[in-house]
Amino acid sequence: MTKIPHDTTSPPSATVACPLCGSPSRSSLLREAGWLPAEVAKRIERDHPTWETKDGACPACVQQALLQTLLEHGDAALHEEIQSVWPLDAEAAFGALPTPLRMHADPRFRGRGVTMAMIDAAFYPHPDLVQARNRIVGWADASRQRIRHRRFRAGEKPEWPAWDAKYPAQWHGMMTSSAAAGNGWLSHGLYRSLASEARLVLVQVAGPDWHIHNASIARALRWLLKNRRALQIRIVSVSVGGDPPHQPDGDAVEDAVSELVRAGVTVIVAAGNDGRRQLFPPATAPQAITVGGIDDHNILDDPATDLWHSNYGKGSHGGFKPELVAPSLWIAAPVMPGSGVAQEAAELFARRAQGDTTVDGKIAELKLVTPYYQHVEGTSFAAPIVASAVACMLEANPELTPLQIREILQGAARPVPGAPHERQGAGALDAGIAVALALDARHDGDGRAISPQVSATGISFLLHDRQAAKVQVVGNWEAWRPPGLLAQKVNPGVWHAARAPLPPGRYAYRFLLDDERWLADPVNPRKVLNGLGGFDSVLIVPPAKQRN
Repeated sequence: MTKIPHDTTSPPSATVACPLCGSPSRSSLLREAGWLPAEVAKRIERDHPTWETKDGACPACVQQALLQTLLEHGDAALHEEIQSVWPLDAEAAFGALPTPLRMHADPRFRGRGVTMAMIDAAFYPHPDLVQARNRIVGWADASRQRIRHRRFRAGEKPEWPAWDAKYPAQWHGMMTSSAAAGNGWLSHGLYRSLASEARLVLVQVAGPDWHIHNASIARALRWLLKNRRALQIRIVSVSVGGDPPHQPDGDAVEDAVSELVRAGVTVIVAAGNDGRRQLFPPATAPQAITVGGIDDHNILDDPATDLWHSNYGKGSHGGFKPELVAPSLWIAAPVMPGSGVAQEAAELFARRAQGDTTVDGKIAELKLVTPYYQHVEGTSFAAPIVASAVACMLEANPELTPLQIREILQGAARPVPGAPHERQGAGALDAGIAVALALDARHDGDGRAISPQVSATGISFLLHDRQAAKVQVVGNWEAWRPPGLLAQKVNPGVWHAARAPLPPGRYAYRFLLDDERWLADPVNPRKVLNGLGGFDSVLIVPPAKQRN
């Protein structure tokens, strides 16, 4: 291990430039953690000869080096190394995969121009939502008959009654809203959500006793229906459940969901976390997209995915729910600023940076990833992750209806091997494929949304991009020498390239746009870090007898 000097006198707001990528960085994550894995230090020194360990680096550069080492050497060999930077439990390869990475997200889409509404117990305006500009455009309290509400502008600091009380219920809503639309401000963008540029409307439903009832959820949904046009709401994400089935106002919750969907708003709901065959409104609503959970074990290996102990069962219409599943474990979410946990986290990491390894157990107990983030679990996070994917879909294709969104989400899901259908629905969502299918629908659906396609006659690649004037496919089968394969525009914004068959094996490729911008294939989930600040897509050519 290489010790990194730690300046405990530096304020959290102190800024320096990362010597590797040049981005502004608060006294870097390396300094906060206090240690740098030796393998990672060797990699950075090799790629950046002028770099020294005392320089530190931004979290994104460190995470890339960690992932590259992981992919090259395997996770088992890295446990001891990685534990020193992101000390979790013995099963963790490293702290927590960034959500866009684990969801195979298309980096071109981040929910721009889309507004999501979050229904939760209560909320806090975390820096990941309000810096560098405020993206919270509305707040409401639907826990009482008379709904209180406020609106905010981009340059305004959003505040509402008791906004800074730091109640536990606020912590939950802060984490779920950050999972939906956080930009990773306190991690220099590392732990951002898929929809890191989307706008938010926050509606709290916990009463004075902090209980949540059907009546409050129904009020929240009706208020959102009434204000959807003024606030431009396209998605509602619900991370709480109401009263048990057949209780008062249960039908009112389901009716309110149906009205929102008929009005063009997609409603995403958490299934619940008890692992029982029982659902609570609004997860029972026929028109809601109910989301269960998976455990991907915090690694980039789809076959290793297991179902999480989320609820399942039949909705009020008799159909099985959930409709699909998404990550509900190892999700990085913010620690409440100014809370006791935040203060303890700062102290623990400061002590650790000074060489005190006795704090490791407490850091793991608190599930801390950095002094500002911890990993969390529950379908409360699976639902907003799906909602964030929908925001990216709507950025790609604003004309999508809730019915089309439902169909695309299910079409972009991969079945979890060995898991019963009634507990997983269509399977685990792939956000990159969902956006590709949304783009395909916008471009009149040419039927080739998935890329690459390998057959006995050759290999074809597809890219949806309306801005590009020229697209090429460049791969290691030609030693990365341009011009590669020149793609043809087959429809507005649709590019297609094809080549002759390749010998069986594993290849890497990227798109080159306008001779200057490299892009990994957004819909191909197989990717590998290339050591140049990005990813290469992986093409697997099977033996001829296994091809279509």
